[in-house]
Order: sequence, then C-alpha cells, then structure tokens
Amino acid sequence: MAKKEAMSSRQRVLKALNHEIPDRVPIDLGGFQTGIHRKAYEELLDYLGIEDDVTIMDPVQQLARPCEQVLERFGVDIRYVFAHGPDSFKGGIEQNTRDGKLWHDLKDEFGVVWSMPDDQQLYMDISHHPLAEATIEDVGDYPFPKGNDPTRFTGVREEALRLRDQTPYAISTGIGGVVYETCWYMRGLERWFTDMIENPAFCEALLGKMLAFWMDYYNGFLAEIGDLVDVIMIGDDIGGQSGPLFNPVFYRKIVKPRQKKLVQHIKSRSPAKIWYHTCGSVIDYIPDLLDNGIDILNPVQISAENMNPRELKARYGDRLVFWGGGIDTQHILPFAKPGEIREHVRRNLEIFKPGGGYVFNNVHNIQVGVPPENIVALFDAAREFGFY
Repeated sequence: MAKKEAMSSRQRVLKALNHEIPDRVPIDLGGFQTGIHRKAYEELLDYLGIEDDVTIMDPVQQLARPCEQVLERFGVDIRYVFAHGPDSFKGGIEQNTRDGKLWHDLKDEFGVVWSMPDDQQLYMDISHHPLAEATIEDVGDYPFPKGNDPTRFTGVREEALRLRDQTPYAISTGIGGVVYETCWYMRGLERWFTDMIENPAFCEALLGKMLAFWMDYYNGFLAEIGDLVDVIMIGDDIGGQSGPLFNPVFYRKIVKPRQKKLVQHIKSRSPAKIWYHTCGSVIDYIPDLLDNGIDILNPVQISAENMNPRELKARYGDRLVFWGGGIDTQHILPFAKPGEIREHVRRNLEIFKPGGGYVFNNVHNIQVGVPPENIVALFDAAREFGFY
C-alpha cells in the first residue's frame, strides 16, 4: 500500500531543517539555484499537457517561474518570496547590434552588463566589467546602489503573509548576500584573481563595499519578512569541479570574515535557517561554513571531487542540512533513461534521508536538453522513495 502524507509542507520542511524525521523528504523546485531553464520548462509543459504563460524570473540564467500546477504535480513543498530592484533602477533588456549580430543586453544595478546572442538565447554572459580598470580610490567613489531602499521591498510582506495564511507551504527568500561573486563580476575574473595575489587591498576595499550593501539590504528586507520566512538564501561560489576556486588562505583571511559577519547579521534579525549556495567540491570548506553560522548547504554537487554522499552525510549530517544532491546532473539527469534516473534517486535518498536534515532537489538548475520524461522520473522517484 502506498504511503500517505501526514504533514503539511511547512511542517515537513521545518522537521527536516531541525534534523527531525518528517513523513517524507521535502521537495524543492523553483528558486534561482533550484530552478529550470525556460526551454526545458516549455518542453516539460508540453509533455505534461499543462498550459502556462511562461515568465522569466531570472534573465541571466533564463530561468522560468514554474506555475502552481507544475509545483503541485511534483509535490514541491517550498514557495518563494523575492525582493526586486528599487523604483529608481530602470533595468530591462535592450537589443543591440554588434558586428552584424543581434544581442540582448542587460545592465544590472552594479553596472555589470550581461549579454546573450539572439540566435542562441540560452543564458547571459558578462560583456562589461565596470571596475575592470579601477583603482582603490575609484572603488570609494563608485556609485553603489542603496541596499535598504524601501521601494525594493514593496509588496513582499503582503506576499509572505498570503503564503503563510492561505497556503500550507514553507517560505524561502530568493538568493541574496552575494558578497564575493559580485566583486569579480564588477572587476572581471582574471583581473580579480590577479588582484588576490598582487593587490589584495583592492579586493578588501571592494568586498567591504559589497558587504555594506548586503548588510543594508537585509536590514530592509528582514524588517518586512524576517518574522515570516523559514529559509533565507545566500551564496557565493567558492568551489570548482576538483576543489577550491582560489587559495583557501585568501578565503579564510579575507572572504570568510565578511561572510560570517553577514550571516550573524541576518541571524540577529530573523529566526529563519540560513541556506548557503556554492557549487563544486567544497567538503574542505564545510567546517568554515558551519563556523560562519550556515544551517543548510546547496546544491551538494555529488559529481564533484570528494563530494561523496555517504561521506558527507556521515561527517556532517548531524550539523548541516543538505539541500540538493538528488542526482548527478552532469552525467545522469540529461543522458540516462527514466529507469536509471529512478534508481539513482533511490540510492541517494537512502543515504541522505536518515535522521532528517535533507531536502530533495536536482543539483542546481535543470538545463536545456534534459528530456521531460527524465524530469518527471526525477520528482516522481523523490516522492516514491522519500517516505520514512
């Protein structure tokens, strides 16, 4: 006999986040790091026979906002509340022609320009780094956006209250707190990596500005929804396929103290759990993240070096919630048959779910080319094998 759910989604998520055993493993889909590409979503809609006016919630990653019918079909337990740009920011995509080619260009609040060729429309890459030639003095003079501009948060409390009062779902914020990564977006990756060796004072100056922005941002955001959300998502990629992206000494001396200050700042303003996103092989950084005050790790890239699910759960499963890790998205999800998907999910759930402390998700966003039948197999297996 098939097992039946005995908890609301919010009860289920809170149990898991507190390392207690819920009725089944919670399931997530629909965030900026746990989402689905527009083209993969359109194919999924066609496969499921669901109609939806597709909206893009992240133009850089070309992520679609999944409709309620899709979320309910897959048993998704989390709903999201997003802040937005301030009224003074007139963002939007412009179409420009360069070298005879049509491009879609987007300038963000920090002056970074993201571009996507019209004949591809898969995702945006950075085409302009505003601080590429800047000095430390230029960083001080640069017009950074105002993090606590109240118009960023118009309507977010009303939406959070609607979700809390009218739905059974757990509530999460969208991603924020990107203290490190936005710096290299503004500087350029190669120049930033050179700075870490030759000009660390520049890095510290820019990191300090970025931290100040996010401290102000969370002052404003959490004044609105800090008492209503269950999860607050922040993140910076610090790991690659085989290990740290840059010298761990630099991370621990310069980046980590600023991340920790932000995490403790957030925790002083909300009882929500803190979710941290970093791709790659980060097992060596988990003690640092725990020291920072992180409660949840995402995406748990099990295909990266030394990110073995069994070892992760054994070493850190009593102190850290794993949110992701449901499948190898590099080699299995795009290319395997649905039956193989189902077996892969079953094995990972057997490892991650004991004792709670686990939320199921595809590892990072579902990309173009993933067959819709594989997506269905992924989430159906999560429900089938996720019961305790």
